[in-house]
Amino acid sequence: MLIREALAQGSADLKFANIESSSLDASILLAHILKTERTALFASGTDLISDDACAAYCDLIQRRRNGECVAYLTGKKEFMGLEFIVNNSVLVPRPETETLVETALTIYNEQLAMNNEQLTEKNVKFYVLDLCTGSGAVAISLKHEMPELEVYASDISVNALGLAETNAAGLLSKENCINFFIGDIYSAISYPLPKSIFSLIISNPPYIPSGEIETLPIEVQNEPRIALDGGDSGLEIIERIINGAPDFLKNGGFLLMEADPRQMSAITILLEKRGFSDIQLYKDLSGSKRVIGGRYEK
Repeated sequence: MLIREALAQGSADLKFANIESSSLDASILLAHILKTERTALFASGTDLISDDACAAYCDLIQRRRNGECVAYLTGKKEFMGLEFIVNNSVLVPRPETETLVETALTIYNEQLAMNNEQLTEKNVKFYVLDLCTGSGAVAISLKHEMPELEVYASDISVNALGLAETNAAGLLSKENCINFFIGDIYSAISYPLPKSIFSLIISNPPYIPSGEIETLPIEVQNEPRIALDGGDSGLEIIERIINGAPDFLKNGGFLLMEADPRQMSAITILLEKRGFSDIQLYKDLSGSKRVIGGRYEK
């Protein structure tokens, strides 16, 4: 089979299965099998594919039709310009979550400008805590962009945390390591470190209402439920993060979370009730209110 024939057949098979991104997905999967770039496929359309490669490609196309997402099939996903290893133990990093990282970097730079003398002293660190870290995409991206940050990350899943550690080892230098901890939100942070030390707590927590999960696309349902399910209201984990944050934030520290745009009003009320101020909403590239944050003054 020729490359162009394989692309056409794979795209048609996926389109028949009502997959909107059929052409894109087919080209990504074939490029993965042939260990090349997508752009190279179109320049090599008349090249033949070996029988083994063709069989492997057909297998991936079938698995994609059955609802497995492309990232799980290729084992990788780009986020903030970095290539992360992913599997079905973690949520696939999404473009809208880059808003969370970019907002965190903005807050850090603003704090750096406001407290230049303090933050440039050798013994003064800007501590960040990433809750529900999953693949480590948020924590690692922050550390990659700003190596001077002191980054801690936790997750309740042993498998997810193991993958995050693998990603950190592959994407960061040994000198720019992240402190990973296993446990349920704040219970993971049980080491001899002062509680009120974090300048920023950041999280992309589970926030989908339990009853809505079965209405999601099948490929999303195949992602780990523990990373999706936010309880009956969708706000159970978010509320726990908000209520616990003051014990871990330093005076003037920030809490920053991703959530569903429909939840922002309810989250604002929760933040205000817990004593947060300067609450702001941040839009993703589609214009949706994707990230919410506030400052805690003690």
